[in-house]
Amino acid sequence: MAKKTLSTRQKLVFRLTPSLSKPRNLVAITAQKSGAGSHQKSVSSLRQAGKRALKKTPIEVEPD
Repeated sequence: MAKKTLSTRQKLVFRLTPSLSKPRNLVAITAQKSGAGSHQKSVSSLRQAGKRALKKTPIEVEPD
């Protein structure tokens, strides 16, 4: 027969749901919810986007 009781190392543990932690920075959370952030693209991102657009355009070769 199999043992149906808990052995000495298997203790019955009651698992409680952890309470939600408080937000750390209320100002930052409200700013994120309101859509705050950078207002325009940086110069380097615009330059990189231009380089990507140039690579996508096909090169037209004129036959001689």
